[in-house]
Amino acid sequence: MSGASTLVWFRQDLRLTDNAALSAAVARGGPVIPCFVLDDEGEGPWRPGGASRSWLHRSLAALAASLEARGSRLILAQGHSQRVIEALVRATGATAVYWNRRYEPEVIARDSALKAGLTAQGIEARSFNSALLFEPHTVSNKAGNPFQVFTPYWRHCQSLPIPEPVALPRGRLVSPPAWPDSLALPDLKLSPRLAWDRDFYPFWTPGETGATQRLRDFLAHGIERYDAERDVPSADAVSRLSPHLHFGELGPRQIWAAVRALSVKSGIFPAHRGAAKFLAEVGWREFAHHLLFHFPQTPSHPLRSEFEAFPWARDPDGRLLRAWQEGRTGYPLIDAGLRQLWSCGWMHNRVRMVVASFLVKHLRLPWTQGAAWFWDTLVDADLASNTLGWQWSAGCGADAAPYFRVFAPVLQGEKFDPKGHYVRRWVPELARLPDEVIHQPWEAPAAVLARAGVTLGETYPRPIVDHAAARAAALAAFKTLRSGQTTAAEEA
Repeated sequence: MSGASTLVWFRQDLRLTDNAALSAAVARGGPVIPCFVLDDEGEGPWRPGGASRSWLHRSLAALAASLEARGSRLILAQGHSQRVIEALVRATGATAVYWNRRYEPEVIARDSALKAGLTAQGIEARSFNSALLFEPHTVSNKAGNPFQVFTPYWRHCQSLPIPEPVALPRGRLVSPPAWPDSLALPDLKLSPRLAWDRDFYPFWTPGETGATQRLRDFLAHGIERYDAERDVPSADAVSRLSPHLHFGELGPRQIWAAVRALSVKSGIFPAHRGAAKFLAEVGWREFAHHLLFHFPQTPSHPLRSEFEAFPWARDPDGRLLRAWQEGRTGYPLIDAGLRQLWSCGWMHNRVRMVVASFLVKHLRLPWTQGAAWFWDTLVDADLASNTLGWQWSAGCGADAAPYFRVFAPVLQGEKFDPKGHYVRRWVPELARLPDEVIHQPWEAPAAVLARAGVTLGETYPRPIVDHAAARAAALAAFKTLRSGQTTAAEEA
């Protein structure tokens, strides 16, 4: 095979457009050999969960089809990344290996070892940024330290130049004289043997084409309503781009450029409050990676070390955790969110916050248990974002919600789902209840319950904890970490 071949190692960058490693390989000249290695060992404890593996199967199929349309192939392999990549280098005679960077601690260590090993063998090993607008090691506060509060972080980032998407030259990719051996996609066993994911894909279209269409649809129909309606779980006012971003089917530079294009006529960037708010959410993703990079212990340990001593409740038989996981808490908004998660591998962000708060503040179960459940069940399970979100909810991370803020499930439901549309969609056994009681069916008169076909404790559970008592216990537990500090309680 040609000695000028470049091996392009795809990971969480499953697209052709704005893929810096692929574009650099094409610019280098010579054959380009795209590959993907399923390396569960190299992910440490954070190998992709079940929902992520299901998505990954379809995303790899879409990437392979895109490469074939350009006259190329996707080589699939499984095993330890360094051994597999070095074997592919020997088999192909490649003189360079290019990839796009990731920022999880185990992956950084793995990639560093690979780069050192390849370089020692005289192989050109280069990594690129295609995942973030601002790489974590390039951003610091005035003291030269990492940011730990979002607002000054994002203000600083917005003062920096935003990179443009990287174009890939049109036409066919140059193929090697012969292709190395490849596994078939089913050999990776990413799809579940029992099709518990069957309801995911009427809702999602994994792959670069699906990601691009999702962005177009959001910019055409959702972004102007985003500021006003993004907290309404029944409204179609959020982008639902998170899984596409996680798998790199779409990059943040592409999103930024697309939103900027909306501003051409007005001459204002961002064009309106919805656009500004949406870009700030892109900023939260950037902030999450900033924190993970600088504080690599946080997927399993609180950033604020005093929380190591938090007095979590005991749940010896797992009854409370299972009720939460299965959407059987007796609080309709909580149950709706967890059933949405199980059904389509995703949950509306407002509901994620309430659901997470309920686990750590009403049930006082460790935030790591909730993070583990989300990791396995979310199609957008991202270590940086998942860690930031759960530590924010638990009050133990950077820019976290104050411990005295307890999301009240009934109040949150009445505020953001006043007509009960979201609850009726995901908790159909309550669908016939009137709006006034759908978020607290235990307050409904017996005759109203009977007409709606609801029998508490049978067709729908009673609350597994009393809100007022659980809130008081949570506040007392949190105050043990802050002896001598008193603050007026707040209920959201």
